[in-house]
Amino acid sequence: MVAISLLLWMAMEIAAYLAVGRSLLHLDWSYAIAGAVGLLLGVRASLNAVTWMFGMALASPAPRLGFARTAKMIWDEYLAFLFTFLLVLPFERLWMPADRLHQGRPVVLFVHGYGCSRGVWWLLRRRFEAAGFTVASVSLTPPYGSMGKMVPLLNQRIEAVCTASGAKQVTLVAHSMGGLVCRSYLARHGIARVAKLITLATPHGGSALARLAFGQNAREMEPGSLWLQDMADEPLKVPVISLRNPYDNYVMPQDLQRLAGARDVELPAGGHTTLFYAPAVAEILLEACQEQGTT
Repeated sequence: MVAISLLLWMAMEIAAYLAVGRSLLHLDWSYAIAGAVGLLLGVRASLNAVTWMFGMALASPAPRLGFARTAKMIWDEYLAFLFTFLLVLPFERLWMPADRLHQGRPVVLFVHGYGCSRGVWWLLRRRFEAAGFTVASVSLTPPYGSMGKMVPLLNQRIEAVCTASGAKQVTLVAHSMGGLVCRSYLARHGIARVAKLITLATPHGGSALARLAFGQNAREMEPGSLWLQDMADEPLKVPVISLRNPYDNYVMPQDLQRLAGARDVELPAGGHTTLFYAPAVAEILLEACQEQGTT
């Protein structure tokens, strides 16, 4: 659903830019195409700029990095954003074939965040499989619906993965909003199937940036929402590791990633999307999963 939506959106966006270039500005095809590509990239640069400016206005509690390191971090996040939303997610089937549910290995189930799909895990899946894990994934739909309505999909996937792999339990690794869906699953379905939960830049206390996003799940991720208040009352009954990104450009203030009762691990400086591609983050995730195998 996300892949089709992104493809349709890109097609309509490019068509609109080309129509303006050709019909209104009377540009040659070469200039019209160059302009359409420039606008496609520029719009996404603007979206990224908004997240960083919003974060700077809220003043991250993390130490300042200096101009050069900050500029590199912003640039890396922009490239990761372009790569993910223009190449990976729209063409998910090319990057992320069906899960290979081998038996006799510890099982990790990856859960994506807001506005994404299972395709975001394509590189980390390779790293984890090379390390000896069976890797499963799930796409939560509808992408902008209530997080509570995504829980049944996660439950179905966990049960199917356990049946296919022969595992009694899985380790859940969740990015951003996915961590909240996992916590809701644990509150609703219990801990029998889950050995551990590892969250990656999850807005456990919400995010101020959610006020600018659309969808019921965005409303639920606003700080102080009734959904978050209800989840805060649910005790943690499995080991939880919260991998916190101190310079995150989507979860802000960044300390809202902290979760009472969870082990807090600070990640190296980086953007929200860059986390999928950073080797240091992959090593931290692997180490966290290897601390206690699943059976």
